Amino acid sequence: MTLTRRSLAAGLLGATALPAAARAQGTPPYPARPVTIVVAWAPGGGTDYVARLLAEQFGREFGQSFVVENRPGASGTIGHASVARARPDGYTLLMGVNSTYAMARHLFGNRGYDDEKDFAPVGRLATIAAYLCVHRDSPIRSVADLVAAAKAAPGRMTYASPGAGSSGHLAPELFLKMTGLQVENITYRGGAPMLQAMLAKEVDMAFLDVVTVLPYLRSGELRALAIGSQERLALTPDIPTVAESGVPGFACNTDYALLAPARTPEPVIRRLHEGVAAALNSPAVREKLAANGYVIEPGAPEQWPAYLAAESAKWGDVIRTRGITIE
Repeated sequence: MTLTRRSLAAGLLGATALPAAARAQGTPPYPARPVTIVVAWAPGGGTDYVARLLAEQFGREFGQSFVVENRPGASGTIGHASVARARPDGYTLLMGVNSTYAMARHLFGNRGYDDEKDFAPVGRLATIAAYLCVHRDSPIRSVADLVAAAKAAPGRMTYASPGAGSSGHLAPELFLKMTGLQVENITYRGGAPMLQAMLAKEVDMAFLDVVTVLPYLRSGELRALAIGSQERLALTPDIPTVAESGVPGFACNTDYALLAPARTPEPVIRRLHEGVAAALNSPAVREKLAANGYVIEPGAPEQWPAYLAAESAKWGDVIRTRGITIE
């Protein structure tokens, strides 16, 4: 998906207006010093990758350093809380992900912040999906086969998850909710052990993100039955979506968004949003994202409240109806 000429032109107008307004007020144009982008996860993951790609492009766009700082812990809520408490001046930003801003709120009682009140949205950036996979020796070759096998042996099949309440846990739970299947959850300590369990044929199925699983699909060590996105992925056009494979309406993506502390000045938010627009329209950024399975999904700040409400309601319903808790 690409930005429209109208939205880009409007943003560029706001971007050019900001320095003039700043000079009129006797303050330097934003940013006048290095900016920190907080990633609430460890280095090397998908959120970290998107943040560093954006930081590099922002450096060129703004002529100032953008530094990624990793603050992992508690399903991303530690990093989110630190940005919610930061000075609202545009010099501390957050690379948010829906597993935290839409899912964690239903699992953690006291996070120290409010997703709606304590953040100012700059806008959505991109999304990445996960494949519904089985091991290479599995007799299951389609979603229909999987549904039939699970119905024939309720509670005997297993799926792998990388931790309670994670997106890798909630994706199969959404699938089970929508199909009415009974499949046992086998929890591992993170994505790497979960992947190894699939390769070792310890479990029957799992939802594995595109970046992680593509090499194993290409080598034949794992088999993808379907992908959880709304549309087929250009990298694997022959793999159908879960929705078109007999589970209409199924959609499960990891979404990325740039957020700032609440009360960050509107001109700063506008300038950052136009920086995002420029980055997402950069051929280098687009090529790198596409090569790793990311799909560009831009969103304006004013679109954020409705998106956040819908995403939170969706996952809150899954968590409640499936009885998911953090033990």
